[in-house]
Amino acid sequence: MTTITTRLTRDFGLKHPIVLAPMGFAAGGRLAAAVSRAGGLGLIGGGYGDPAWLDEQFEAAGDARIGVGFITWALQKTPAVLGPVLARRPAAVMLSFGDPHPFADDIHRAGARLICQCQNLAHVGDALDAGADVIVAQGAEAGGHGALRGTLSLVPEVADCLAARAPGVLLLAAGGIADGRGLAAALMLGADGVLVGTRLWAADEALVKPRHHEAILHSDGDATLRTTVPDIARQLAWPAGFTARIKRNRFTDRWHGREDELRRNLEAEVPRYRQAFLEGDPEDTAVWFGEAAGIIHAIEPAGVIVERMAAEAARRLASGGGGGHV
Repeated sequence: MTTITTRLTRDFGLKHPIVLAPMGFAAGGRLAAAVSRAGGLGLIGGGYGDPAWLDEQFEAAGDARIGVGFITWALQKTPAVLGPVLARRPAAVMLSFGDPHPFADDIHRAGARLICQCQNLAHVGDALDAGADVIVAQGAEAGGHGALRGTLSLVPEVADCLAARAPGVLLLAAGGIADGRGLAAALMLGADGVLVGTRLWAADEALVKPRHHEAILHSDGDATLRTTVPDIARQLAWPAGFTARIKRNRFTDRWHGREDELRRNLEAEVPRYRQAFLEGDPEDTAVWFGEAAGIIHAIEPAGVIVERMAAEAARRLASGGGGGHV
């Protein structure tokens, strides 16, 4: 199979320019290891920083070369979580949604690369000031938390910014990238690789409830929305400017647009939401996937997904792109 060589594959020693998005509660050790063993780079989703869960997932990854990602504003509340993770010598640490400065030096001293996920040019500037080795330009198409910019315009704008200010910093594109067409397009836009969430959320190894996996197979790209209601129901104080892209369902129909009423009803809604999540109910809790749902038609092993995405992109680039189905 023809492989794609980029600065990312050379600098990180990868076969394919594909990085697993560190999706909280979904990207565990088995998924991260499967992506890395297929030639990409797997990142465990450290999320809000549960030390016991992180230990369990690093053990599940075995000897695979992987990294980890954190929600930065949550890590700032429990910074002691980072030390034991760095002691495991991760290949990279990704920070998203907050100021990376307090953690950058420790990450670099541990020999890990610092990846900073950004949703606008101001975030990129902050990440560069903190010494980021890799910038992720995340478009609003992405599942989970994000902001407003679209991938198609954000990626080349960030590429131009890096070329002018920090040409040695690598760029990953994220948001709506789920097949070889998306990978090829991201490289043409100036990225060195891609950060893949939703497509690998729909992998056998992902820590996703079976009925949630089933839900994505019956959804198209119009089946999601950006909203704050899951954070209100989980009583998580996310910073202003970030919303979550999740599946439209009975939960969002009930509360999206009625956020103040949801806050007044938390005593009843919090336990209902939590129970639905535990039971894997796809209607009364958040189901965390993005607009790429419409081009996902099977739950498959992560290695199959990574290899096919890379092969499709190589064919597209070799043939000069072009339309049609792959």
